Amino acid sequence: MLVRLTKLSCPAYQWFHALKIKKCLPLCAPRCSSTSAVPQITTHYTIHPREKDKRWEGVNMERFAEEADVVIVGAGPAGLSAAIRLKQLAAEQEKDIRVCLVEKAAQIGAHTLSGACLDPAAFKELFPDWKEKGAPLNTPVTEDRFAILTEKHRIPVPILPGLPMNNHGNYIVRLGHLVSWMGEQAEALGVEVYPGYAAAEVLYHEDGSVKGIATNDVGIQKDGAPKTTFERGLELHAKVTIFAEGCHGHLAKQLYKKFDLRASCDAQTYGIGLKELWVIDEKKWKPGRVDHTVGWPLDRHTYGGSFLYHLNEGEPLVAVGFVVGLDYQNPYLSPFREFQRWKHHPSIRPTLEGGKRIAYGARALNEGGLQSIPKLTFPGGLLIGCSPGFMNVPKIKGTHTAMKSGSLAAEAIFKQLTSENLQSKTAGLHVTEYEDNLKQSWVWKELHAVRNIRPSCHGILGVYGGMIYTGIFYWILRGMEPWTLKHKGPEPPNSQQAKKNPSRAAPSARRAEPTRAAHLAPRRCPRQRRLAGSWNWRACLLGMGGTSSLQALESRTQVPRAREGLKLYRTSTL
Repeated sequence: MLVRLTKLSCPAYQWFHALKIKKCLPLCAPRCSSTSAVPQITTHYTIHPREKDKRWEGVNMERFAEEADVVIVGAGPAGLSAAIRLKQLAAEQEKDIRVCLVEKAAQIGAHTLSGACLDPAAFKELFPDWKEKGAPLNTPVTEDRFAILTEKHRIPVPILPGLPMNNHGNYIVRLGHLVSWMGEQAEALGVEVYPGYAAAEVLYHEDGSVKGIATNDVGIQKDGAPKTTFERGLELHAKVTIFAEGCHGHLAKQLYKKFDLRASCDAQTYGIGLKELWVIDEKKWKPGRVDHTVGWPLDRHTYGGSFLYHLNEGEPLVAVGFVVGLDYQNPYLSPFREFQRWKHHPSIRPTLEGGKRIAYGARALNEGGLQSIPKLTFPGGLLIGCSPGFMNVPKIKGTHTAMKSGSLAAEAIFKQLTSENLQSKTAGLHVTEYEDNLKQSWVWKELHAVRNIRPSCHGILGVYGGMIYTGIFYWILRGMEPWTLKHKGPEPPNSQQAKKNPSRAAPSARRAEPTRAAHLAPRRCPRQRRLAGSWNWRACLLGMGGTSSLQALESRTQVPRAREGLKLYRTSTL
């Protein structure tokens, strides 16, 4: 069947006219021809080498280089802990060590997002005098609640001492503020902090060991051509480079392949955490209260849950969030929409009703646990924090383990840098002692004790089977069982099953959303609604790199940026 151009809409006619198509075409022609007619989405140098691009002929590609003892990539809790501990040791022993730290965010803490209910163990080790220094730990946990949700009811579950969800002695914090404070402490100790500079490339010595990193180039047009203001990034060379990029960092992925760091561990598994910050009615505000739930709106085979924390920050603030494991089976499930449905539960809605959401965000989570931790050291560098994945999944906490890993890395590096009998087979130092020390620390003991809880949720009973397993083998035996369960491994969503039985699709996908008050869920245009279920996890797994992640998402999906998704990676108030 043919269709005349005169019968097409005006925009479609203009589109065809721009392509200089004047003859009759089949109905499918616009879709079929669009990919070949539209200019290239990206000419990034990793895809199209600049040496073969005529637009880069004659451009000065020299980089300025700086030498340091230690370079740290990422100013999160782990990276800052490593930098601070190095400088503390240097001051104690009167040594001069140059430590440089690069961070892609314009301000330290601007790209940091977490719940966050902080276990202060590692923080207190790093800052014994944290109260005198004015650390922003303002909200100690005073009330701890856990429940299973059904569609209309809440079933309380007692939190016994020793269970992973017990938060006695923890603090509810705004991690962005805490990281900003740690940045100030690092600078006061003499750490050279470079915010606004993303590490774009790993540099290597001729012997293959890591030499350092190069920061991103600036002054490049959207189509990949150089502007008149083009400048090359800075090279930072170091004896040891610490990679603290966070979950699924793009440099860490390159290192995994080059040094085969994942040869003897399970594949990493991931989750997505969605978070919102609300100002609520002061009468409903309970500073120090911690609420966690599992169950509705997720089924038993979908790993996930929620949190609701009451902060004491001078105004009635609550942090609400929803975590979903990305190994869910139902391809129709949208974590964002399930989060919206959860806020309408009869036990949640009264807290938020009449309030105002002031910030929101999302982040990716490493959920593989002990089984998925790769080799941590290699010639010239090492991995710390959420980059290799030290998150205690059943506790929904990884900040304390990340900080401890940074401190242990700093101690091992300092010992090797100041050794009088320093010998290295490679130009970049290979600090193997770091991994040995980590395995002897409370971090490894804690992760070993909970190693089987997440994989136990893959049984017939799903999440509830995992809860039973936790009660028997963790609470009673403290993780001393002689076996280690394996993760199921990467599996695609069960699309064939969804096609055969559409009724099993997530309720949010097969029927209209529940009536939403304006203050509970903002109205969005149809295009945003269509994108809401796709950007949330894909953008996170593309590297969590702020604008760079969204640009990668844009290039892969060939659609304009979802404005709501853009805001999620530019918040600094969480």
